[in-house]
Amino acid sequence: MEGVLICLLAGGHVLLEGVPGLGKTTLLRTLARTLQLKYSRIQFTPDLMPADIVGSMIIESDDRGAKALRFQHGPIFANLVLADEINRATPKTQSALLEAMQDGPSPAAPPPHELDQPFLVMATRTPSKWRAPTRFPKRRLDRFLMKFWSLTPAMRS
Repeated sequence: MEGVLICLLAGGHVLLEGVPGLGKTTLLRTLARTLQLKYSRIQFTPDLMPADIVGSMIIESDDRGAKALRFQHGPIFANLVLADEINRATPKTQSALLEAMQDGPSPAAPPPHELDQPFLVMATRTPSKWRAPTRFPKRRLDRFLMKFWSLTPAMRS
């Protein structure tokens, strides 16, 4: 908890490595509720697309039948974002998240869309021996201010 708060105040991001079911979602959701910040969760899967993270342009019709383009924000537009099991997604989708973390999202059409502040991504990564179909390269770790390992009680002894 202390490390996540430090990253939030410093404007950095957190990578938490550990097996599923250790309260990582509860940690960030509780922090968002306590600080009254907007929270979102992205469950990374092999079929997740970059637009599922940053959003996309959609066509809307009004009552008279007129059509207009509107940007539909993705879940990255929150103060606290949980990127769950980031190593399950394709490299292209991982890159969309990492780009948004570093530079903000780059939607397909203008105007540029700003991320909410403060902004923190807590990405979780399942250890490769568990069930990660896609690797998360070490060269991408520089986007995170801190990295933590969560251990089950059996792993601590």
